[in-house]
Amino acid sequence: MSWSDCVLLLPEIVLILGASALLVAPVIGKRSGGDSAKWVMIFILAVTAATLIACSWAVDDASFKVTRGMNAMFALDAFAIFFKLLFIAAIGMVVLLSDDFLRESRYSTWEYYSLLGFALCGMMFMVSGVHLITIYTGLELMSLSSYILAGYFKNEEKSTEAAMKYFVLGAVSSAILLYGISLIYGVCGSLNLFDIARAMSTLITNDALMFGIMLLGAGLCFKVAAVPFHVWTPDVYEGAPTPITAFLSTASKTAAFSIFARIFYVALHNFQLDWSNVLATVAALSMILGNLAAITQDNVKRMLAYSSIAHAGYVLMGIIALNANGIRGVLVYSVVYVFANLGIWATVLMMRRHEYAGERVDDFEGLSRRAPFWAFAMFVFLLSLGGIPPTAGFLGKYFLFAAAVEAGFGWLAIIAVLMSAVSMFYYLRLVVAMYLREGREADVAITPPLRLVAAVALAVTLFFGLVPAPLIKQVMTSSQWIAVRGGALHAGR
Repeated sequence: MSWSDCVLLLPEIVLILGASALLVAPVIGKRSGGDSAKWVMIFILAVTAATLIACSWAVDDASFKVTRGMNAMFALDAFAIFFKLLFIAAIGMVVLLSDDFLRESRYSTWEYYSLLGFALCGMMFMVSGVHLITIYTGLELMSLSSYILAGYFKNEEKSTEAAMKYFVLGAVSSAILLYGISLIYGVCGSLNLFDIARAMSTLITNDALMFGIMLLGAGLCFKVAAVPFHVWTPDVYEGAPTPITAFLSTASKTAAFSIFARIFYVALHNFQLDWSNVLATVAALSMILGNLAAITQDNVKRMLAYSSIAHAGYVLMGIIALNANGIRGVLVYSVVYVFANLGIWATVLMMRRHEYAGERVDDFEGLSRRAPFWAFAMFVFLLSLGGIPPTAGFLGKYFLFAAAVEAGFGWLAIIAVLMSAVSMFYYLRLVVAMYLREGREADVAITPPLRLVAAVALAVTLFFGLVPAPLIKQVMTSSQWIAVRGGALHAGR
């Protein structure tokens, strides 16, 4: 491992050292207490900020050319930097969401924030992977941390049940993913994405390779909670601590989409005609089942879980399209979805009065009179998820729908439009509860960290909805490095 490799890995090294320090610190100092929890949160935020600085230092800002290291297994390109910055922002906001929640939960903060750090490191590592083993290693680091975090309320039956379901199904999906990787290696003779692309360019058809791609896609569909690999999502989202549900529905899902895009755009584009129709069916079923099932939910966490399944279908349209609008749609929608969802979860946390309270639609009744700003913010976030202008959600869906039509999947775009209309039915249920019902007069737990998260999410959602040019410009810069119909990242071996 050379010095240049260390520079490429500097953000991950900083993050690993900080997360490891949180595991060692309780042995040296005090483990509990309000002051301890406060300083632990400040420390992990400082580590996150240092990681952000390290990302900036590791990039050659002058030319922004792709740099590869670790024997062509790791790439620091504009695509990776885009998602790394998004992951850092998302984890920083999850940490803020967790502060007051953890103080009231009586559980240790040291391991909690350490696991968030390890999960972030896994996400950052895999989005830079241009080798399937690198991607798999980062994915498993993120997944293992997520399993533990989902069951962090060890004394709560719902939390331990959620963690067990997540772990068992996650282990099965990882085995399927690894088996698919092994078949691809057996046919192509390499796990490097560029070598796989070159090998596929000489293959007309191969049953083993097609089966390997299907298994690889199945494993990735589990990570993004697409139908029929979605069954874990509602139970895990409901049972996990609410800040961890926010993490799973934003940063973790976005990380899975980032490697989905890199693998299918860089390595598997030559097999588009073989797998695109299957993936299009998965996307259609995800949108239909997710939205229709969400209509029947009274629990907000389960409703948002089914909503996230539907949103997985929307983003898959960008993967299927394999064109410039497709990859741009994935990037734009990732930003839009992360900030809108984090804003919604901040509001759900504000409504709590116990560890598992404030999660039903009825709890939002009369919120416009108790907390007008929060009701307005929630309204904007829901409009963004529905793709209604002038929110940023409209921009994301525009790119994805345009990509599907351009690629010849007009029928899929029609389903997406119809299901977006259906989604507004259950989103507006919350709006009706907030503005048209009296509700109870109970206080809401508005804390400075929650207020900051909601304000940032609201500003991003409205700003990019009204002024989309900066986001589009950045997305065009970040997406040009991903292969489109036989292209490749602009880098030498």
